[in-house]
Order: sequence, then C-alpha cells, then structure tokens
Amino acid sequence: MEYWKVIWHHEFADEPVAIYSEIGEDGYETRKVEEFRDGSLAWAREGESQGGSVLSEIPVGSIEDVQQQPEFSAFVIDERRFQEVWSKTGGVNGAW
Repeated sequence: MEYWKVIWHHEFADEPVAIYSEIGEDGYETRKVEEFRDGSLAWAREGESQGGSVLSEIPVGSIEDVQQQPEFSAFVIDERRFQEVWSKTGGVNGAW
C-alpha cells in the first residue's frame, strides 16, 4: 500500500481542498478521505461512501505526475497518518 495527501489549490466552494488516498499495489485507490474548506469530510471505500466521495475508476498513476500539475501539491504520507484521518470518518482500520 501507498498513502498520499494531495492539496488541491482552488477557489471552488463545493470541492475538497485535501485528498487522502490509500493506494493498492495495482495503482487503484482502496480508501479515500476528502477534506473540505469547512473541515467536513467525505469518504469512500469499495462498496461504500459518504458525502459524495468516490474511488477513482482508473489507476491513479504516479505521485510525480500529480506533483507536476500546478493546481496540486502531493506528498507520500505514512499509514499512521492516513489512519488518523480515516478514523475521523468513523472507520477503524478500514472496518466498522
């Protein structure tokens, strides 16, 4: 697994400003948390979601590709940090 935090630099009121993704060996997201400007969270995992979040239907590509896009700042984070954010959605280690 790989874990990313992507900051999205924009002025859209209804779009997330930070996206946390858990990415499997196949390059597909397995879990995602979207954080909005007001602090609210949306999340998705296979078969479940809340707040309008969805997992990517295609592999996410490399973090270097994301980093090259000027509207994003992207970082690899550790599993512990991702779990901290995921736990705020009500999930514990990916299961309820």
